[in-house]
Amino acid sequence: MSYVRSSWRAIAAVLVIAALLVPLSASSATAHRYKKPKPRYFQRIATIPVFLNTDVDLETVAEIVDATDDGKTLVYTDSETENLGFVDISSPKNPVADGVVALGGEPTSVAVRGRYALACINTSVDIINTSGDLKVVDINSRTIVRTIPLGGQPDSIAVSPNDRYAAICIENERDEDLGSGEPPQAPPGFVVIVDLVGAPANWSTRKVDLVGVPDLYPSDPEPEYVAINKWSVAIVTMQENNHTCQIRLRTGQVIRDWPNGTVDLDEIDTFENELIELDSSLGDVAREPDAVAWLPFGLSATANEGDLFGGSRGWSIYNYFGHVVWDSGNSVEHQTVRLGHYPEERSENKGNEPEGIAYARYGDDDLIFVGSERSSVILVYKLRWWGPQYLQTLPAGVGPEGLLPIPKRNLFVVASEVDDRGDKIRSALSIYKYGKRRPTYPTVESADRPDGLPIPWAALSALAADPDVSSLAYTVHDSFFRESRIYAMDVTRRPAIITDEIVLDDGGSTIDLDPEGLVVASDGTFWIASEGAGAAADADKTLNRLVNVDTDGTVLAIVTLPDATNANQIRFGFEGVAAVETDATECLYVAFQREWAGDPAGNARIGRYDLGTGNWTFFYYPLDAPTSPNGGWVGLSEIVAVDETTFAVIERDNQGGPDATIKRIYEFSVDGLTPQPEGGVFPVVTKSLVRDLMPDLRAPGGLVLEKVEGLTILRNGKVLIVTDNDGVDDASGETQLINLGRLFK
Repeated sequence: MSYVRSSWRAIAAVLVIAALLVPLSASSATAHRYKKPKPRYFQRIATIPVFLNTDVDLETVAEIVDATDDGKTLVYTDSETENLGFVDISSPKNPVADGVVALGGEPTSVAVRGRYALACINTSVDIINTSGDLKVVDINSRTIVRTIPLGGQPDSIAVSPNDRYAAICIENERDEDLGSGEPPQAPPGFVVIVDLVGAPANWSTRKVDLVGVPDLYPSDPEPEYVAINKWSVAIVTMQENNHTCQIRLRTGQVIRDWPNGTVDLDEIDTFENELIELDSSLGDVAREPDAVAWLPFGLSATANEGDLFGGSRGWSIYNYFGHVVWDSGNSVEHQTVRLGHYPEERSENKGNEPEGIAYARYGDDDLIFVGSERSSVILVYKLRWWGPQYLQTLPAGVGPEGLLPIPKRNLFVVASEVDDRGDKIRSALSIYKYGKRRPTYPTVESADRPDGLPIPWAALSALAADPDVSSLAYTVHDSFFRESRIYAMDVTRRPAIITDEIVLDDGGSTIDLDPEGLVVASDGTFWIASEGAGAAADADKTLNRLVNVDTDGTVLAIVTLPDATNANQIRFGFEGVAAVETDATECLYVAFQREWAGDPAGNARIGRYDLGTGNWTFFYYPLDAPTSPNGGWVGLSEIVAVDETTFAVIERDNQGGPDATIKRIYEFSVDGLTPQPEGGVFPVVTKSLVRDLMPDLRAPGGLVLEKVEGLTILRNGKVLIVTDNDGVDDASGETQLINLGRLFK
């Protein structure tokens, strides 16, 4: 991060002078009673999928959100269904879908002014023939009371704090498939000022021409985002032009403008190679901001998403005259890496891609919110006299777009726009409450490597307990990443801390596995269950394997299934491994995710490998029938030994969010059962329910995560589970490591 000290010193001087104006007697009377205030944090308390306002089978998009003056009703745009949606948050922990208003066109933004919602609608025939309307919706009656033509394709709208003006960015966005895809492309964008005087029938509009204002493409300004301060000055970003301007709304004059400049970035990842490697640099990167927010003291802040040539993967603060006084540098990228939210498959583009930014004062706390579109998190900062101080990171749905502080109720709301039921993603509104003394997210973060950079991680797919130390557990990432490794994790901390990584070494080279199970053997080495493709294995797909790994990562041995067994694999392979030592013989028990060819329907195998004899034998495990309204399948995700003959497994469906129904821990015993080799009649174990995990997965306040992948029992008897975040690819990146307490005797 970089600082411009002189600007912050000027701000500090103002604060010092203000402090000196406080009467001495008052200071003396309260000095002995002063206590340093305890920090406050946000906690996610609820998430509501917006299809509840329409139909579960419809794609819906919650993009921009605002609230009524009392903060009890949310109003959001849904461009997919062309609706304005409403959610009742009178009880913020229990949001209720409250209907929609059909807009007859694609809404791009909304702002609330008193009893009216002002929705911008894109009615353009195409990129060249642009048009749009402002629909004024009476929130009480849910009717459109006026339609105001805007003369072009609108994007962002803001209402001044005194309710006197609205400002609308008429972007007239370019056609990326036309010519080089770069500006200039006619028609040029502009800003519309709406004078909100009297009833909506009396409102009038004025046009602010921005042609000639930006330096890069002066004939094609393309205004992107607007915010208005208490002096009714609008600040407008022109993203493709890497430019910002200020407009005095009373007169409609552009009073100042500036280029947003460039950033040099070091220690970032710029290669999409299935590894997170913070060893690249980018020079002279244009910020190209999207959202902008006013801060105190005439400062402003931008989220530097990027578009044409830039995207500096962070955010910046400017003084009133457009000089950069602070820039986040690579810190946002590093924070998403530390929390397992870094989108490796966006490395060659714009990384975590900050898009939204907002500011509000909560009590005595000046807070800045930065939304990362590709990492699906919101970073929260406190604005101090010396600069912004990182406070916490909030998990959101996929593609957070709209950020809405509601300080009068100590609430914060995020609209996440991505919706894909097939990928278990639903567009949603997330609600957070300010005041909790300790953050509840993240549940896992990493420490620094010796070089000072965070240990990269994501896609956790298994858990294993250290047999001697209750505070220590191990985990792995699955095949989303290359160069398989084992992570050591201190689970007594909140959040748990990944303290070390053990990169696997197979004869002097790294090895690429698909680890889905992990256990510490009696000799202190590790066994990894790596999922493979059975008889379908080829150059790109390997067999299911049990891989023995020393504590330094050296591969000691690899075990595969008999050929006759491999021939029966349909698709789903190894999903967990447990180790049991009896009569000086150690056996490995392996959970197969689903049935293979020839297996009875609904029966998954539990394989037993005798390390002494090298023989494979099998049991059957009866799976629950799918009950999801979206169909899908049910399978095993993990196995752990409770004692010499008793095992616990995770059984789950492949559904997430409102479609998820089966996330459970079952227990079974093999006592008295004799497993059989391939071709024999496998005995069927009897299972009993230990815990329904659905309440545990709902407790963090988000939508239920699909992949509960890891389960282990610590030396002190406490049970941990962990979810797989799919490497932040078509997923929010959220990882939940949950301590369930003692479940087994």
